[in-house]
Amino acid sequence: MRIVLAILLVSAVSVSQACDSDLLNHDFRKLASEEQVNLCEAYSGKVLLVVNTASKCGNTPQYDGLEKLYEEYGEQGLVVLGFPSNEFFGQEPGTEAEIEEFCRLTYGVQFPMFEKTMVKEKNANPFFAALADSAGTYPTWNFHKYLIGRDGALISEFSPRTKPYDPEVVGAIESALVQN
Repeated sequence: MRIVLAILLVSAVSVSQACDSDLLNHDFRKLASEEQVNLCEAYSGKVLLVVNTASKCGNTPQYDGLEKLYEEYGEQGLVVLGFPSNEFFGQEPGTEAEIEEFCRLTYGVQFPMFEKTMVKEKNANPFFAALADSAGTYPTWNFHKYLIGRDGALISEFSPRTKPYDPEVVGAIESALVQN
């Protein structure tokens, strides 16, 4: 009984520590849903690849690689989080229901997607402002990627031109997955 209680206390402390991360302590509504998710509570202890997305962009085929990363590394603790944004030349004009349908039907996206959000410097929501503050850069275009470690701290950021299966991205993900 004491061992089980000790394990539960240690687990609660590590979750609590990860949830103290200002970077992840943000609430978002799931795409085309009323369900609210606190990123810290939902993804504490996971490796996160955060991406601002768009359905009508030259980088849109990256959805395929993002989904494959999620499938390949998900059991090891990787979660891809998609945040549609319409700030770069209106390349995400649809409703949330249209975005969800497009992602699911065209690219088989199963990774979590959230409400349309602002990511550019002047109007960025607090989560993307915190990511930019940690990384030293706001998204420069659709499909900018931020890698967050299990501890809730930013590890790296990748330009929109860097594809999901670029060796630099895969190497950083694999390294983050083996760290505690």
